[in-house]
Amino acid sequence: MNSTENNDGHIETLLSDVLEVYGYDFTGYSRASIKRRMLRLYALDGFVSFAEFRYKIRTDSSYFKRFLEQITINVTEMFRDPEFYKTLRNEILPRLGTYPFIRIWIAGCSTGEEAYSVAILLKELDLLHKSLIYATDINSAVLETAAQSIVPLNKIKLYTENYIASGGTENFSEYYTANYSLGKLKDELKTKIIFSTHNLVSDNSFNEFQLILCRNVIIYFDRQLQAKVFKLFDNSLEKFGYLALGTKETLDFSTVSKNFERLNTDKIWRKIH
Repeated sequence: MNSTENNDGHIETLLSDVLEVYGYDFTGYSRASIKRRMLRLYALDGFVSFAEFRYKIRTDSSYFKRFLEQITINVTEMFRDPEFYKTLRNEILPRLGTYPFIRIWIAGCSTGEEAYSVAILLKELDLLHKSLIYATDINSAVLETAAQSIVPLNKIKLYTENYIASGGTENFSEYYTANYSLGKLKDELKTKIIFSTHNLVSDNSFNEFQLILCRNVIIYFDRQLQAKVFKLFDNSLEKFGYLALGTKETLDFSTVSKNFERLNTDKIWRKIH
């Protein structure tokens, strides 16, 4: 893949292939991000021509799995943005605690750190027993990792600091056991999490939720695709349910924004219609 024009044409061709062969629609994703990741994979795996790269992706489903892992964004950490979790702990989850049962959807959950963080909050608020967290991602490989509930010990210091900053009430070391270079999160946290594949682009709503978290995912979508996903979230939220987005994401220009009111804190909207 040499010239820029050529690259752009190749990328469109590949995205069409992926949609046709595997049913994954990346055509609404930010081109700059996808292009960078594709070119990196192409170089990393030593392809000598675009034709070879394209053939491998079209015909080898195990290689497509690698392709999917490489071009979807999997940046996550436990209690990322502690102020957001403080708001969840102090304002949002206690309100949901008045419900007989709490259903939460974490869309684009990656390797599961966010789902386990929410499970810890629910446990400390004595709400875990009556909650269910659906943690979904387009990428089945990261979900396999998430289900193992393992975190690298070299990240534990950061996670502990985030947890404390988010208002954690226990000793964070209570939530994992250390084993060589890995920390295994307590099984109790996983009992209320269902990990499953879901494609925000093509799949429909599958439940009615009181809280949806989709943070730093739709930033990679174009405006048209964002509108589609916001409609999906609107259809998936109960009245007076909450939607949490990432720091650079907003409902403001969406057609469903009239159904929501923005809370003063962080990036959380409440459905009012």
